[in-house]
Parts: sequence; structure tokens; C-alpha cells
Amino acid sequence: MIDSASAHDGVGNLFDIAALDTRAEQFTPLVEAKNLKIERIVSAGQASPPGFWYDQDLAEWVLVLAGSAALRFEGEAHPRVLHPGDWLLIPAKQKHRVEWTDKSGATIWLAVHFS
Repeated sequence: MIDSASAHDGVGNLFDIAALDTRAEQFTPLVEAKNLKIERIVSAGQASPPGFWYDQDLAEWVLVLAGSAALRFEGEAHPRVLHPGDWLLIPAKQKHRVEWTDKSGATIWLAVHFS
């Protein structure tokens, strides 16, 4: 069964961020089911802490809808810079980090976690 956690009626707008406190990165689950989570992430200048690497059990497909960001996979010398419309597949257990997100405005991501 699919559960929509973003709104009681299952409707929302990915760009509606006016009420968010962007001093911290915001994660909003949109749909959750067995082995699947779709979420909106809103970043405003945040990055992974120094030396920190994500190491997730699920694969993650991310799409930048607004703003920009740079992600780096472990072992890569340079980050991959993403702009609106750019997407990236992060395989399960692939260590990665967010090097930076746009400080001049919100970066809005759509993230799909799956196995």
C-alpha cells in the first residue's frame, strides 16, 4: 500500500517552500511504500560535514528542480555539478557527499530511494 505523507489529500506543490525554515535542510516525504521513498529536499547553502560520506542501503535517483548543487562520489577528484533538470543515479552503498548547494537561493531536489 502506498502512503502519501506530504498532504492528507495526496496533493501538493514541490515549489511551495515559503513556510520552510531554510536554516536547516528540509526533507519532506511525498510517497512511501515497500522499498520505495520519494521525497522533496530543500537545501539553502548546506553541505555534508567535512569528512562525512553518505553510505545508503537503497539506490537514490536525484533530480535538481531549482538551484544548483555539487555531489561527489568517493574516489572522484571533482564533484558533479547539477543544475535544474540535471539528474543523477547514486547506486546503493556508493559513498557520496554533497560538496555544496546554492547559497543565493533554495535548491529543490526530487529524490527517489529504491531497491
